[in-house]
Amino acid sequence: MKQNKKKGFTLLEIIIVIIIIGVMASLALPRFFQMVEYSRSAEALTNLGTLRGSMERCYLQTNNYTLCPALTDLDVGDPGQTAGTHFTYAISGTTATGGFTITATRNTTDGGSTGSTIALGQNNATGAVTYTGQGAFQGIK
Repeated sequence: MKQNKKKGFTLLEIIIVIIIIGVMASLALPRFFQMVEYSRSAEALTNLGTLRGSMERCYLQTNNYTLCPALTDLDVGDPGQTAGTHFTYAISGTTATGGFTITATRNTTDGGSTGSTIALGQNNATGAVTYTGQGAFQGIK
């Protein structure tokens, strides 16, 4: 008598594997997207450092931070105007010798969350340079 041995998986086994993969993906994907967003902070931190250096060069020339408060007054272009950038940049809080704050705000057009910012603050009175983050970038130092 012949035995009929079929090889393969049953429909139930395939469905169980698909469900397990779906559960694992639902747990991993939000964390993956959070890490991708957080990795974009490297772009902002690099540009904040470049803008800070430009502000320092401007101060060395003019001896006054308030004479170069706009991105257009600096010796580097506005990094927010570069194609494919994920942030817009603004300079605020400039005082004659006290310091300034440069803020990178995440664009919402390509998936960024509202209120996600990274700020670089320089206080010449104390000599402190601080980085702060809000939204997706909370915890950046």
